[in-house]
Amino acid sequence: MAETICCVDGFHHVALRVADFDAVVAFYRDGLGLEETIAWGEGDERAVMLHLGRGNYLEIFAGGGETTEGENVAVLHVALRTGDAEAALARAVAAGAEVTVPLKELTIPSRPQPTPVRLAFCKGPAGEIIEFFENETT
Repeated sequence: MAETICCVDGFHHVALRVADFDAVVAFYRDGLGLEETIAWGEGDERAVMLHLGRGNYLEIFAGGGETTEGENVAVLHVALRTGDAEAALARAVAAGAEVTVPLKELTIPSRPQPTPVRLAFCKGPAGEIIEFFENETT
């Protein structure tokens, strides 16, 4: 069994509330190939949970707009783990994403040792920033 840190047992999901629900779901489901696991609601009350792999999910809610009352926490980006950041970025672009940071290799000057990574960023259909993160150890 995997080690549990405190009372947290890993990452489960990130939730986005979006204005164009159908376009955003199509981008992640059809464009990036995420599996739709559950969906519920109607109209602006719709939501869907998409499986990213390894028990991680992206939850998308309809009914978004410029601002939503009570939801004022800024999300800098959603980082998606991948074994091939270049291919993931290409697939996102083919599905309509806009590249914001092209693929690059760098070494994060981290502790206890430097961490080499490959990463790229793009803007998804709701304006969300997506990072494709490739690293052998994470």
